[in-house]
Amino acid sequence: MTEQKDQKKDTDQKGSPAKKKPPKGKSKKKDKANTKEITQLKEQIASEKDRVLRLSAEFDNYQKRKQRELDEFKKFANEIIFKQLLTVVDNLERAISSSQENSDKKTLIEGVELTYKEIIKLFETFNVKPVEAENKTFDPNFHQAVTQEETDKIPDNTVTKVLQKGYLLHDRLIRPAMVIVSKKRQKNKTDKKENKKN
Repeated sequence: MTEQKDQKKDTDQKGSPAKKKPPKGKSKKKDKANTKEITQLKEQIASEKDRVLRLSAEFDNYQKRKQRELDEFKKFANEIIFKQLLTVVDNLERAISSSQENSDKKTLIEGVELTYKEIIKLFETFNVKPVEAENKTFDPNFHQAVTQEETDKIPDNTVTKVLQKGYLLHDRLIRPAMVIVSKKRQKNKTDKKENKKN
């Protein structure tokens, strides 16, 4: 009888073996270890959170600093060009002053030519090149046709005259050349009759 009672104690109501409770001393040690581990994990999380917040603040400051630098750069990016343009303006002022004092057209033309050469030199310094157009095949990527000229002397779709030069900055088009383009002359009925007579 006592053996059966002991067996009943060892099994629960469903018939599965009863779970043995650990001794009280071990349970307290486990709780202390878990509490210590949780505290450490909380400290680590707090430390990581603090580190992330500091990194976020640093990155925000970095972005603001870079934006200020970019704004400053944009503000003064053309300083070099304008410094060089000042000499061109000086020459133009001298040419105007000279033409007012001296009625000699030759002196005025020479002054204007000198100024023009300086501007071209400045363009070369900054890789600004004119678009080649005259007597070239019409290219809509670089040329803007203003009108067409009927002719038999030049092949069809060729630039016959440049009205305004186009320019490239490095390899990028900043202004197309305004041009007149050749077109084959249409033979009308009178031309055909004259050819038949001959």
